Amino acid sequence: MMMKQPKLPFWQVWNVSLGFLGVQFGFALQNANASRILSDLGADLHSLSLFWIVAPLMGLIVQPIVGSASDRTWSRFGRRNPYILFGAMAAAVGMAFMPNAGIVVAFVAPILFGGVMLALMDAAFNVTMQPFRALVSDMVPSEQRTLGYSVQSLLINIGAVLGSMLPFILTNVIGLENTAQAGQVAPSVIWAFYIGATVLLGSVLWTVFRTREYAPEEYNAYKGIDAEQLARELAERKSLFQRLGGFLTLLFNMPKTMRQLAVVQFFSWFALFIMWVYTTPAITQHVWGVDARWFDHDYLATVGQIPEHIAAAKGAAGDWVGIIFAAYSLFAAIFSIALTRIARALGRKPTYALSLLLGGLGYISFLLFQGGELTRVNLLITEVTVPSGALGLLLPMAGIGIAWAAILAMPYSILSDSLPASKTGVYMGIFNFTIAAPQILSALVAGPILHGVFGNQAIYIIVLAGVFMIFGAISVFFVREPEIVVDELEPEPVVA
Repeated sequence: MMMKQPKLPFWQVWNVSLGFLGVQFGFALQNANASRILSDLGADLHSLSLFWIVAPLMGLIVQPIVGSASDRTWSRFGRRNPYILFGAMAAAVGMAFMPNAGIVVAFVAPILFGGVMLALMDAAFNVTMQPFRALVSDMVPSEQRTLGYSVQSLLINIGAVLGSMLPFILTNVIGLENTAQAGQVAPSVIWAFYIGATVLLGSVLWTVFRTREYAPEEYNAYKGIDAEQLARELAERKSLFQRLGGFLTLLFNMPKTMRQLAVVQFFSWFALFIMWVYTTPAITQHVWGVDARWFDHDYLATVGQIPEHIAAAKGAAGDWVGIIFAAYSLFAAIFSIALTRIARALGRKPTYALSLLLGGLGYISFLLFQGGELTRVNLLITEVTVPSGALGLLLPMAGIGIAWAAILAMPYSILSDSLPASKTGVYMGIFNFTIAAPQILSALVAGPILHGVFGNQAIYIIVLAGVFMIFGAISVFFVREPEIVVDELEPEPVVA
């Protein structure tokens, strides 16, 4: 007989999700600064995307394995907590070592070491994130699910905004240096990663030690699970070919809506990946006027020392990327509050399509903001002087933030109504392929396109991202939506 799961006090709901803040803090630091670090360590523009390929690959490989393993784990330390803690510790190690790759030059090439640390960080983030999602589902009863997702969304966006802005704050408020010579990383970025590792570990430790997971008997009773039947299923051993056959059967028989949403996901995540990889070089070239040759490893080797004004421009542009990434996270948080009401008024498909269209136009409009006069900007925490084009980039971030909010919510809202209840979990896992696969393809082709078609002018690869996002908006109208009334949208905490 199924027992009623007790409600949690508000602060316990908060405790369950607090670790999300630290994980997203780390992801935001990585998204805004990984390309900057890898470029400083010697990566050419056209090879940047190949380093970034580890992010979707780790998600594709690690999340299903860890999710399945945590489902089968019961220990005195909990069910999900051991994976969450281990992943956070490994991610913190990667965050501490990645910007310090230059110190291992006597043993291994810094760029290689930096790439390995990026892979470690991504794998560890995924080890932490998958059990975290399951922990919220385990601990929060259905009648508090809206509260749980609202708290989760708030903490994710707080982490994203603070993580994105941190290097800028350390430079312009604290006074740390934001420039670096070839093969080195700016002190502001190094200390940002130290702080990020501390916030990550601290928030995860808070969740782990303040959340008592249910014992197996309690959990089974609250979820209506037949313990004996579950034990038989867990004891049943299937061969690799049997498991693969079952997976392929599900894959080929996926609901039609899921196939159609996969097309939208392809265009959306192809574009997002380009933004995360190439925004830093794009605005460094287009707004700060730094020539593409200063991103060429071979050219830098002939120069020896990077001129002070070039290093300063690259540092300032890198800091400003943190500001505009924080801006799109903030716009996403604001729009997500109104997303449900807009979807009720316009319908889910029109809302989804319009959001992606605004994101696509945001990317393309990067072209409009080039250089300009130096402008003094008051950001409340400090004042900085930037080209007027940099200030103008806050406008397209509104459209990109709206698109990001919709991408995190709308496909899951539409998809969940088309899945059989008994297979919702496994199909949601399969749906993760529609996030990872387009990013992997983007990683493989974006660099050659940038080098061979656009002559390493990174602004045009951002425009291409806008075209792909608009294709995504168009493809929304080919999705067959189940006939249901829109109730609530629960954003999926996807972090790339």
